[in-house]
Amino acid sequence: MASSAPTLATRWDPLTPRAAAELLGLSSARWWLSGGVALDHWLGTSTREHQNTDVSTTAADLPRLVHDIPAPFSAWVPSGDGVIPWATADMDADLQPVRIHDDATGAWVLQIDVEDGTDRVWVYRRDPRLQLPWDRAVIDVDGIPTGAPEVQLVWKALRPRPEDDADKDAVLPELSDEARAWWEHAILTIHPHSSWSIHVRSPFAPGKASWNRTKR
Repeated sequence: MASSAPTLATRWDPLTPRAAAELLGLSSARWWLSGGVALDHWLGTSTREHQNTDVSTTAADLPRLVHDIPAPFSAWVPSGDGVIPWATADMDADLQPVRIHDDATGAWVLQIDVEDGTDRVWVYRRDPRLQLPWDRAVIDVDGIPTGAPEVQLVWKALRPRPEDDADKDAVLPELSDEARAWWEHAILTIHPHSSWSIHVRSPFAPGKASWNRTKR
């Protein structure tokens, strides 16, 4: 068994979506696959290499989710330029992202991000005006709770990196009309200065997007 404490530089050996579901599936806490791995899981194919696997939960569910993770896995949270064990952290602090370490192999395997929500709806942490019922924000994909692709693309829209552009190009053509319309509306209202919003706007009426154009 690995004996040294992990650091931010510790190598990653990310869990597959199925392995993550098996690790977290016994917990009654709300959680869902998120980020680029969620998009690939929804697409049913691997579009690019992912450094890590992300899941999300709510602040209310985070303590229960971490508590239910079995040995030999341990939870760690950011502290300064490093990480400290979850058990020693200040529970009143914003403890995210939580990294899950496999103490047997000495590798990081999972990252837990914290999002907002009520009992009824998912709430965008960056702007609470953006909300969705849970059954639309988190969908079942092959038995694994997965963040809806249009929601994952909103998270990526603030400051898109090259890998975010690649995700968008792979996912947008596969979205339903309803999902794409919701995403376009969200980009223009929540992240109007995103580089992605330029491609949403009509070239003939820059203030209009496809979701509010008059259909002929």
